[in-house]
Amino acid sequence: MGWSYTFWVGDFYLPGTKPTAFLAEYAKHFNTVELDNTFYRIPSSNTTKAWKEQTPVDFLFAAKFPTVITHIKMLRSCESETNIFIARMTQLQNKLGPLLLQFPSSFGPKQLALLEEFLPILPEGHRYAVEVRNKALIGEKLHSLLREHGVALVLVSLPIVEEQLTADFVYMRLEGERSKVNGTLGKVEVDRTEDTLKWATQIRDLSNRNRDVFAYFSKYYSGYPPHDAKQLLSVITSTHPCT
Repeated sequence: MGWSYTFWVGDFYLPGTKPTAFLAEYAKHFNTVELDNTFYRIPSSNTTKAWKEQTPVDFLFAAKFPTVITHIKMLRSCESETNIFIARMTQLQNKLGPLLLQFPSSFGPKQLALLEEFLPILPEGHRYAVEVRNKALIGEKLHSLLREHGVALVLVSLPIVEEQLTADFVYMRLEGERSKVNGTLGKVEVDRTEDTLKWATQIRDLSNRNRDVFAYFSKYYSGYPPHDAKQLLSVITSTHPCT
């Protein structure tokens, strides 16, 4: 989830690496990233152009919808912001991955009707994912709505059950616990190997079922996402070689 971390310099980023070179270096190791900064503001055309130019042809950017859409307006009267955001992200062309609608815990069952009205107006041709923080929303009504529109329910915990698979792709966010992890020390703070192995097993199973899987680590998972992502990929490829 992001790449602009100066505390990764010295290990993941070589000593002396400047922030302007972080993305290009990141893309040498991983083929996708979740954009967190789009949550705070819609990027400029120059910014999306720079992202596109600094990454390989097969690199994919997942992007959060801006907070003004999901948190402030909560899908009400946000057509203009939505259109501008999607148009700006579309400038990434073939490097655009899923677009993430991440809702606050205050977005509950009473707001489900807003999502029901919002999803049909989204432009076709993109992958969309929804993450809800209010557990009261999780259930057949939400699953059915997302499945109807081919929108992925973001998976944040194990085990994964069939009802949660609402699209032809899967979106995973491995967050961790902020109360236990600092996340800015540039090192593993909590050993999550056992959990990572479980996620890898799920990913192999889903991949065998012809589903693309997008998985992103927060800095609060173990404290050091580059290690977590490399460990996950190592486990997957060592037992299920990719071709």
